[in-house]
Amino acid sequence: MRLLYRTELPDHDPISVFDWHERSGALERLTPPWAKLEVLDRSGGIRDGGRITLRVRGAPTSFTWKLRHGEYQHGRHFRDEQVSGPMKSWVHNHRFFPNGSGGTIAEDEIEVEPPFGSVGAALGSRFLKQELGRLFRFRYRRLLTDLSRHQDQSDQPRLTVAITGGSGLVGQALTHFLTTGGHRVIQLVRDKRRVSNDAVYWNPVTQDIDTDRLAMADAVVHLAGTSIAGGRWTDDRKRSIRESRVKGTELIAQTMAQLSGGPHTLISASAVGYYGRRGEELLEEDAAPGSGFLTEVCQAWEDAAKPAERAGVRVVLLRTGLALSPAGGALRQMLLPFNMGLGGRLGSGKQYMSWIDLDDLIGLIHHVLFSDTLSGPVNATAPSPVTNSTFSAALGRVLGRPTLVPVPSLAVKAVFGQLGTEALLSGQRVVPRKAIDSGFHFFYESIEESLQFQLGCE
Repeated sequence: MRLLYRTELPDHDPISVFDWHERSGALERLTPPWAKLEVLDRSGGIRDGGRITLRVRGAPTSFTWKLRHGEYQHGRHFRDEQVSGPMKSWVHNHRFFPNGSGGTIAEDEIEVEPPFGSVGAALGSRFLKQELGRLFRFRYRRLLTDLSRHQDQSDQPRLTVAITGGSGLVGQALTHFLTTGGHRVIQLVRDKRRVSNDAVYWNPVTQDIDTDRLAMADAVVHLAGTSIAGGRWTDDRKRSIRESRVKGTELIAQTMAQLSGGPHTLISASAVGYYGRRGEELLEEDAAPGSGFLTEVCQAWEDAAKPAERAGVRVVLLRTGLALSPAGGALRQMLLPFNMGLGGRLGSGKQYMSWIDLDDLIGLIHHVLFSDTLSGPVNATAPSPVTNSTFSAALGRVLGRPTLVPVPSLAVKAVFGQLGTEALLSGQRVVPRKAIDSGFHFFYESIEESLQFQLGCE
């Protein structure tokens, strides 16, 4: 079976598009967030003889897929071919052509033979066509937006960026995005066995960090912290949530303050929980803090970055909303009940949800890295916050499922306790004024458009 997919990238020449595919992180950026695919090993890049081993997870088991690259022609073509795996045969040709006006036509030709002979062909062909069409629609859209964001900063130098929380949802996506743009990423890790040229040791508990190697970075993106949604807020868990944020930020900020000629920018995560429960009030960055545990945590979290600010480091406090991706976070947890037709509003459904598409969040961090005029709090949310009822209805429409099963407030409080009261039943109507005024472009301003893209339901 031969399948052919094409897209046009009018503002990007074949060499730049090809080079993007050749950099570390490209495969991860091209892998849809709903795909149960893990890169186990790779060697040789996409040049002839390069190899990659994938794990494909599915019910009820998983399997290994090994591919070999060949027919490398810089700027024009490369191929991956199955060595072993789920298909009887698989050959994928990646081609890049000039479109005659400075842009590129990207073409993907797949020759595939499903397993199990004629029976497999009869049963699998339709499924393969459907899933590959879905995959390439996602790939081409993400490729275009990523290339556009990198092009916006093409006249800027490539950066070395140190990242904490690099194994998390945002950290992983940011790492792959930056490396495909030609930047170097250094991970801050707590396991000394993982230390390498691109991994620096740190330990917020013992306040230990490799100062000399951190000094090699141009900027630090600090994302580490215990998840607030990992269970009921016992006293121990609340202590962990607070200390994981404050101690880590103190260590980073104090270290940067002592370095001469070290990182010049600190982007430190915070959250829209800073604003507390505010009803329908429209909240920009200059709004006063609210009250409650999350507000107290966010205030202490942000205050911990002040030593770096006082030392002349440009500090940006990224007050992040709900980052949408089925790969993790709240959306991933919602998918099972909503897919089963058991989704619905929480409580009254009137509480606002300040959300942001994960790709826009990554793009905003990239934008902030190069925007020297941005400092202090920056709301990392989409321009159009929605109520919980609106969000639930949009998710149901995208999935093609009813949303007729509301969860009463009493049930939320009974199951989740204070977590339910502050994080699920309370809301903030937050808008990203500073991001908009600085010229940042959101690709996903509509909640339905973001969900369609992230879930592959376009």
